[in-house]
Amino acid sequence: MSKAIETKKVIVDDIAGKFKAAASVVVVDYRGLNVAQVTELRKQLREAGVEFKVYKNSLTRRATEIAGVDAINEFLVGPNAVAFSNVDVVAPAKIINDFAKKNEQLEIKAGIIEGNVSSAEDVKALAELPSREGLLSMLLSVLQAPVRNFALATKAVAEQKEEQGA
Repeated sequence: MSKAIETKKVIVDDIAGKFKAAASVVVVDYRGLNVAQVTELRKQLREAGVEFKVYKNSLTRRATEIAGVDAINEFLVGPNAVAFSNVDVVAPAKIINDFAKKNEQLEIKAGIIEGNVSSAEDVKALAELPSREGLLSMLLSVLQAPVRNFALATKAVAEQKEEQGA
């Protein structure tokens, strides 16, 4: 086997491993972004622990077939960049969606969320969800509401009895 083919096989196996290990993947079309914009996007993604790479589509298609997510291959047309997140499912979608709002040239094509291929609309919907901390605070307020209401009712009854007794 030639050296080039062996090198490509290693790259395909590496990409397939990233697809298998990823909690979420976002595929974007980055045409029209200048170097400074791409650098800023990479910086934001890196700070969130997201890997942002540009691969040849032919190598990425082979890797998705190995990883069992080849349904995303229909979106691998033209120049693409792929964001892989192994920990946070929402981070790449949120960062890329926010960046795309400021830079209209960046287009979300598709994604893979916990092993399921998702459309651009699904990725954008995921990005619009509140953060984990926001969801936890919402849950906490829902859990506190009955106790708070009970305390207010008890206080009102106590005040009413106090007024009747006086």
